[in-house]
Amino acid sequence: MSTAQLVVQHLPYLRRYARALTGSQAAGDAYVAATLETLVSDPATIRAEGNVKVELFQVFTRIWNSLSVNGRGEQIQRDLPAEVRIGQITPLPRQAFLLSSLEGFSEAEVSHILDVDGKAVQDLVEEAGRELAADMATDILIIEDEPLIAMDLEALVESLGHNVTGVARTRTEAVKLANAKRPGLILADIQLADGSSGLDAVNDLLKTFEVPVIFITAYPERFLTGERPEPAFLIAKPFQPANVSAVISQALFFQQRARRPEMRASA
Repeated sequence: MSTAQLVVQHLPYLRRYARALTGSQAAGDAYVAATLETLVSDPATIRAEGNVKVELFQVFTRIWNSLSVNGRGEQIQRDLPAEVRIGQITPLPRQAFLLSSLEGFSEAEVSHILDVDGKAVQDLVEEAGRELAADMATDILIIEDEPLIAMDLEALVESLGHNVTGVARTRTEAVKLANAKRPGLILADIQLADGSSGLDAVNDLLKTFEVPVIFITAYPERFLTGERPEPAFLIAKPFQPANVSAVISQALFFQQRARRPEMRASA
């Protein structure tokens, strides 16, 4: 298969990324077109034996970052859809966040695309997470049986601009609190005080309404098996506040993106 054929396979993903990065499909496609023009003028830019997708995104990134206008952050406008608002946060963290969270690149791949080291990638994703978390404020239910951890989570969530609807220590309490006020996101421990499971509590709640869930556990290897189903969002204990912030942002960001097609379909 030629390099051109390999590149074509990845164009839908590059267009998706470009749209999220710029805030519109038209603007994103203009950068994709410029990327393709670069490849036509210098086919050796991408090697067929290398990671074509990573190299394609790297060429796009060089073009994007070469324009000074793309180095400016803007004031976030809250009345815009998520895929537009993310285009208004600080540029480099925005790129790192989208490459890792939306496109699923590994830390090493993001490092290569952005030409920064691995630690810088972590810092950039966490920074984007903090910016987005403050923008996507919602009501959050915490399911956690350890008082100190629950207090830390509550303080962190509120510092990001979210509202804590309650803290549940058991499966029964979680269902009761969620029925009293439906949350926009759930932070759930796996093992609860009465021997019940946070997984069971969440499953009870998801029977009546849809909500993004972030599981927190000291034993992530028990759940990240590569088999389905497995939690979409998982945080390992002990956790770092910046990591929790970033994952909350990811969960809310993808929820809002998922709702956009549903709104268009019902219109």
